[in-house]
Amino acid sequence: MRATTQQSLVPAECFWTWAQDDGSDLSVAWRHAGHHGSPAESSRSLPSVVLVHGFGASSGHWRHALPVLGGCTTTYALDLIGFGASSQPQALLAGESDPTQPPSSSSALRYGFDLWGQQVADFCQQVVQGPVLLVGNSIGGVVALRAAQLLEQRCRGVVLIDCAQRLMDDKQLSTQPAWMAWIRPLLKTLVSQRWLSTALFRNAARPRVIRSVLGQAYPSGANIDDALVDLLYQPTQRPGAAEAFRGFINLFDDHLAPVLLETLQQPVHLIWGERDPWEPVAEARAWAERFSCIQSLLVLPKVGHCPHDEAPEPVNARLLELLVSIGEAKSV
Repeated sequence: MRATTQQSLVPAECFWTWAQDDGSDLSVAWRHAGHHGSPAESSRSLPSVVLVHGFGASSGHWRHALPVLGGCTTTYALDLIGFGASSQPQALLAGESDPTQPPSSSSALRYGFDLWGQQVADFCQQVVQGPVLLVGNSIGGVVALRAAQLLEQRCRGVVLIDCAQRLMDDKQLSTQPAWMAWIRPLLKTLVSQRWLSTALFRNAARPRVIRSVLGQAYPSGANIDDALVDLLYQPTQRPGAAEAFRGFINLFDDHLAPVLLETLQQPVHLIWGERDPWEPVAEARAWAERFSCIQSLLVLPKVGHCPHDEAPEPVNARLLELLVSIGEAKSV
């Protein structure tokens, strides 16, 4: 394999203008490592890797994966709309289509997995311009599955890292306690109020609270440092940061990973933290037995919701193994 220069492994932040059907533009921040625009001979048999972050994070959350994967093939990480340094338009909910009331239809959009899935798919077609391996953490896993549907054969595979199970979706109501059905109408009314969602967001968007949540997400305590807290905190200080939060907590009827997995044609691999406090590994094991597209499950002991940052060495090693296997399959 041709030696990769250290400079090519440094994550570079760029911006892509994502044109919308209504004539408006959204700005998408992204980083890459490797040989963007000039593929190395050693990586031509390999797909590019596109990394999709989870809720409240950004492309910088792949700080331990991006340079390592970039040494093998061109690797990208982007900020989903509403997060990081990407555009943060107002959230448009059902019943808020009246242009005379804020948010107006001209300045707002509906946050959800169709939006983010299309964003990733269009990014792959317009920026990456080649076959891809999609890797998603948490809600980024659902986004990756939706993007894989849209990309079809241009997507060579999907890796789900502690994929979000979205238990608050209406379609999951049968799995919830009976009392949840009684309070659900009130809950929906409350979280749709911008004043409340903004207050909840601002309360959570504090360094002390962020560090506390990281303590739950990273049970081993590894790699919880000031740089990580700042990486998650700084985007919350942008004027529109609360809008993606409002849009997401109002997603009561959207895509679920199991439904997407039922018809997915591409191979899927699972990486899971055994001690994930929010996405039980038991569900990952059930998915692996249920869906034919899932080819492997790697469970990492003593690790939580974000293995790619808490325990990057085994995660990176597994991703490199998958890249090599894809390259060998193409050669055959």
